[in-house]
Amino acid sequence: MVDSSGHNSSDLALDREFFDLLVGSYARIVGTPLVDQGRGPEWLYNDASFVVVAHNTDTDPRFVYANRAGQACFEYPWDEFVTLPSRLSAELPNREERQQLLDAVTRNGFISDYSGLRIAKSGRRFWIEDGVVWQLIDRDGRRWGQAATFSKWKDA
Repeated sequence: MVDSSGHNSSDLALDREFFDLLVGSYARIVGTPLVDQGRGPEWLYNDASFVVVAHNTDTDPRFVYANRAGQACFEYPWDEFVTLPSRLSAELPNREERQQLLDAVTRNGFISDYSGLRIAKSGRRFWIEDGVVWQLIDRDGRRWGQAATFSKWKDA
C-alpha cells in the first residue's frame, strides 16, 4: 500500500485506503479509536489538532504521511516531509533512543505514554509527550511501517 502497491506518498494525504490502514491498525493494536466515528481522511489531514505521522518499512524508513498538525510541529511542508528519513526527526545523540523505541514497537505492536526529544526543520527542539507509536499492519497481517500520534509537545 504505502510503497509496494503503487501508491506514492503524494497520494496518501487524503487517501481512504491509507486512512483505513492508520485508523484500523490503531484500533486493532492499541484497542481504542484514533478518530471519532464519522471522521475521514480529510478531517485527519486538515483539521485534527493532534499530530499523526507515519513512516514506511525501508531499511532507512522515510516519512510517508504527516497531517497538517504534524507538518506545523516539525516545520516541514508535505513535499519535504514525505521525502525525509524519519531518523532525522531526532538529533544524532537521540537517534539511538529513538531506534530502541521503534524496536520495542516492532516487538510489542505499540507503545503508549511515549515522550522524547525531537527536532524541527528550523533546528527548534521540542518534547513530545504522551505519544503512541504503533505498527501499521493491515487486516491480512502485512506490515506497512509504523505511525505515531501525540497531542502534547513543548519547546525544549
